[in-house]
Amino acid sequence: MKTLIHAQDLIEANLIKNLLTTEHIEAAILGEYLQGAMGELPASDLIRVVVADDQLERAQQLLSDYFDSVSM
Repeated sequence: MKTLIHAQDLIEANLIKNLLTTEHIEAAILGEYLQGAMGELPASDLIRVVVADDQLERAQQLLSDYFDSVSM
């Protein structure tokens, strides 16, 4: 598994994971339980969305297209 993105928070991680799974890309969230241990402190770089090695390029393109569409 390769890291696709370090999410800002669990909400962003789940949004990205759901985007990928609708396109039949298997994704997982790593570090989701570490945010609770941090309490009120920011959980920077703890929450990651990962995908299979062979799906990384397609996942990167989908994520790029998504961010382009929401920034318009």
